[in-house]
Amino acid sequence: MRRNRCAALWAVLLSVLLCGCGRNPASSEQHTVTLVAKSTQTEFWLSVFAGAEAAATEYNLNLDIIGPETEEDYESQNQMIADAVEGGTEAIVFSAIDYENNAAAIDAAAHKGVKIVAIDSSVDSDLVSTYIGTDNYAAGQMAAQAALDRVGGQLKVGLVNYDISSANGQERERGAVDTFTASGRAEIVAVVNTLAEAEQARTDAAVLLLEHPEINVLLAFNEPTSVGAARAVEDLSRTEDIFLVGFDSNVVTVDGLQEGAVDALVVQNPYAMGYLGVESAYKLLAGQNDGMEHTVDTSTQIVDRDNLFTMDSQKALFAFEQRPD
Repeated sequence: MRRNRCAALWAVLLSVLLCGCGRNPASSEQHTVTLVAKSTQTEFWLSVFAGAEAAATEYNLNLDIIGPETEEDYESQNQMIADAVEGGTEAIVFSAIDYENNAAAIDAAAHKGVKIVAIDSSVDSDLVSTYIGTDNYAAGQMAAQAALDRVGGQLKVGLVNYDISSANGQERERGAVDTFTASGRAEIVAVVNTLAEAEQARTDAAVLLLEHPEINVLLAFNEPTSVGAARAVEDLSRTEDIFLVGFDSNVVTVDGLQEGAVDALVVQNPYAMGYLGVESAYKLLAGQNDGMEHTVDTSTQIVDRDNLFTMDSQKALFAFEQRPD
């Protein structure tokens, strides 16, 4: 009788230990989260998705990843938000194509009880619980300072930016312009806003350089525009006399960094954006949001030819994983 009682006690104790040992004690309740991205094609977004999927696995979430075909199609994003809400999503992790024109769709989702986390590019809504991403103004400052630190004399600057309604690109441009202006030895010669698509950016950057041959510093503010600008510099055989600062990690720009078309890259941390974005969505749904910061600044660093092969730079450049088809 005593043996049976001890066996029963051990069984209860084992059950308690097994239930309490997991990181997510509510793992039997699988929440649904939707990540609405700006794009599903670039290496930047592949890295975001890898981080998001890692967090979804860790927190036992049902994660749906969607995005439009182009980084200008905010209307498709709005429809995706509405469809996700209709389909029962409980939280949306969102990167806005258009700061103002995506706001109504996000507000409508939040009013129906959906938790909202913004990553990468914010949206004009007071109902966003937290923003996770780069301090874009500071990143623009960093890009300009990279040129100022490495190029002597007077700087004649060309800027290649993407959609004028995208908050992160405009903040980067503002940071760069303010830094160049404060230096007293840089002139912004011309600015072009192009599509966030490498070939169009290549064409528009080439036109910019042909119209303004005096440009000796070129800044591009995201992955596709950086790829296009690098190809334009190569096409015009101006790798020796143009100092190009780009954004993000891409096979083309990393090769350009080694071969001379690119001189510095502002490398963000998209994996962290994806992971922390989905983790934050889980915490909101699980009621674990006490002390949650309204803004989380993910790390950003400059990579150039001098530090390209350091461990920190290699980790930053090649953090992404390819998603299975």
